[in-house]
Order: sequence, then C-alpha cells, then structure tokens
Amino acid sequence: MNAIINQIKQDRSFYSKIFTIAVPIIIQSFVMSSLNLIDIIMIGQIGDVAVASVGLANQVYFLLRLLLFGVCSGAAVFAAQYWGQRDIPNIRKVLGLSLILSIASGVLFTILSIIFPEWVLGLYTTDQEVIRQGSMYLRIVGLSYIVTAISFAYSMVLRSVERVNLPMMVSIIALVINTILNYGLILGKLGMPEMGIEGAAIGTTVARGIEFIAIIFFTYRLRTPAAARIREMWGYSTEFFKTFMKTTGPVIINEILWSLGSTMYFVIYARMNTTALAAANISSTVQSMALVFLIGIANGCAIIVGNQIGAGHEDTAFEYSKKSIQLNIVIGVLLGIGLNVLAGPILGLYKVTEETAFIATRMIQIQGYAFWLKGICMLLIVGIMRSGGDTRYSAVIDVGAIWLVGVPLGAIAAFVFHLPAYLVGLVFVSEDVVKAIFGMKRFISKKWINNLATTETISES
Repeated sequence: MNAIINQIKQDRSFYSKIFTIAVPIIIQSFVMSSLNLIDIIMIGQIGDVAVASVGLANQVYFLLRLLLFGVCSGAAVFAAQYWGQRDIPNIRKVLGLSLILSIASGVLFTILSIIFPEWVLGLYTTDQEVIRQGSMYLRIVGLSYIVTAISFAYSMVLRSVERVNLPMMVSIIALVINTILNYGLILGKLGMPEMGIEGAAIGTTVARGIEFIAIIFFTYRLRTPAAARIREMWGYSTEFFKTFMKTTGPVIINEILWSLGSTMYFVIYARMNTTALAAANISSTVQSMALVFLIGIANGCAIIVGNQIGAGHEDTAFEYSKKSIQLNIVIGVLLGIGLNVLAGPILGLYKVTEETAFIATRMIQIQGYAFWLKGICMLLIVGIMRSGGDTRYSAVIDVGAIWLVGVPLGAIAAFVFHLPAYLVGLVFVSEDVVKAIFGMKRFISKKWINNLATTETISES
C-alpha cells in the first residue's frame, strides 16, 4: 500500500512539474504560431495567390526558426543540466555561445530575404505572380530576423531555468500588437492605409521588434538567471567549446537538414499546382496551432529530464520520460480528434476556392489521424534524446526519415502515380512511422542518458 501511495505522489509531482513548465510554453508557442495564422487568415481575404505567396515567404521564416531552434535547443541541453546544479555563471556562458550562433543565423537570413528574395522563392515555385508578391512580403519581414534570433536565444535559456512565464507574456504582447496592425494595414481599417501583403509584413516586423525590446527589458529588470553582462558570456575554455559544439552541432545540422526536407514537401506541392500549395499552406498553419501542445510537453519534458540528469538522478529522468511519452500519446489522440471535427469550420474563415478548401480540409483530417504518432516523435527527439545529450543519434533518425523516406515517397506519389495532394500528404506520414520505430528502440536502451554538466571544464583557468 505504501508503494502505491508513494507512486501516486510521485506521479502527481511529475504532472505538476511538467504542466507548470509546459503550459506557459504551450501558450507562447500558440501565440507565436498565431502570428502567421493571423497573416494567412487576413491575407486569405484577398485570394488564393496571396495566401500561396505569404505562405511560401513564411517558409523562409520557418527555416530560420528551425535553425534557431537547433542552435538554442542544443544550448538549452546544457542550460537545463546546469540549472539542475543551480550553476548560473555557466548558464550565462552558454547563453553567450547561443547568441553568437543565433545572430549569425539571423544575419544570413536577413541578407537572403532582403537582397535575394526572388531567387529564394524561385527555389520553391515557378509561378511568377507568387514570387512577385512573396518577395514584397519577404523584403520587409526580413528586417525582423536578427532581433527575432536574439529573442529566441533568451527565451530558450529562460525556459531552461524555469522562467517560462516571461517569454509567454512577451509573446502575448507581440500577438496583440500584430493583430491590431495587421487588421489595420492589410484591410485598411482603424484609420490605417490598405496595404495588403505589405501591410502584413509591416505589422509582423513591428510586433517582433517590440517583442525583442520587451524580453530584453524584463530579463534584466527582473534580474533573471539569463540577465548576463557581456563579460559574463565569455571566458569559456576551448575544451568546453568543443564539448558544446559536439552536442549542439548535430542539433544544428539536424534542424537545417530536416527543415530543408520539410520545405521539400512544399516544393512538391508547388510543383503540382498553386491550388495544392495554397491548401498545404492553410493545412500547415492549422496543424502548427495544434502542434504547440505537443511542443509544450516535449519542451517541458526536456527541461525537467535535463534537470534530473544534471543533478545525477538518471533513474528518475528515465521514469519522467516514460510518463511524458504516455502523456503525449493521449494529447496527440485528442488533438487529432479535434482537427477532424474542426477542419470544416476552420476552412470557413478563408475566402478561397471550393477546390482549395476541399483539399485543405482533407489534408487536415488525414494529419489528424496521425497526430499521436507525431507526438511520440516530437517527444523522443526533442524532449528525451536531446535532453540527455544524445543529439547525434536523434539527428540521424530525424534527418534520415525525411530524406530517405518522406521526400522520395512523396515525390513518387505526386509525380509518378499523380495522387491527389491530400493523399500525397498521407504518404508524408511515413516519415513519422520510421522515426517512432527507431526512436523507441533507442529510448528503451537508455543509451541516450549523458550528464553534460561538467563545470570543471567550462571556464578558462
């Protein structure tokens, strides 16, 4: 009986911890996804070509976000484990490394978006009108990429030290500003000029700039563990830098190659026709709203499991991981049901053709059936293996599944068998099947558990 009572207490403690961390992350992720959703819904009042243009331009931002996620989640592995030891000086050095890599990424994407937008969008589609309108949007919104990179780095470290409410509140502020500006500038409301696609870009850029100012201000005003002086971000040893890159490098490469593979899905849709592309953009935006719940649990798991590993409690870390997998499966099933029920009403918000609405609805419903599988993959790769420093293996299965399975099978389905766009989307699910099989095998082996909190090697002597 005592064993049962202790287990109940342990379970209650785990769920309390994970939801305390995950809920603010879910809200923040939901808000950040809403920025693009607002753009797409309001642009959707203009027509299919506008939806396809903005959606395609946002694929560039999607690539940047995944690259930043790779850089910052790699850093978060260390930050979470150091927080398990309450080692703030080393957390701030990790923040410094994360900022260097994040800003470099932001600069690269800013240059591509402002100077070469036609070339970038031309990699996706041959539709000249989509390229023209998408370039208008990209040239403006590209101005926000550097400050977005800095905001992202601070947000990830704040999450790792369990200050999750601050990034959440800042993102809510950004959403409110973006909604007001988009409503006014896209549609010519609230006394603002009607600017269409350019208005959407301006609203999003201003909102991200304010988000950057707010997160920096409150990080230092509240004296959080991430409130590092410039000199505190330096002084790490060459040995630590090598250890950092050995762990973070595979995550960065993982996100770059996976994001390129993911955008290949959109290239396939774009090469089919503009209707398929518009439907895929709508479907992707809707799915991203549901995905934030799985992302929140995965990130919450990564933080508490990383804390436990850093503190030397490896058995507890494994038990927490098992409970997280069970939780994400249940949430994935419920979200899938929700997507199937709400697909029709959601499409009613868009002023698109009946064909586009039909394809998008079927895409959302098909993905809904497989959402629990996506939850398992998200948790295994982002929440469990990375928190244990097993970044190389997670990169292999993540990248291998999309490039060796998802992309080639999808291309064959589209261009050899000429399947409808929504069935091509079903073929893409094969990626998650492969990742789930290999990921569970690795999880059971416990080879993913590695304590990286080696404080004796981080600083120069």
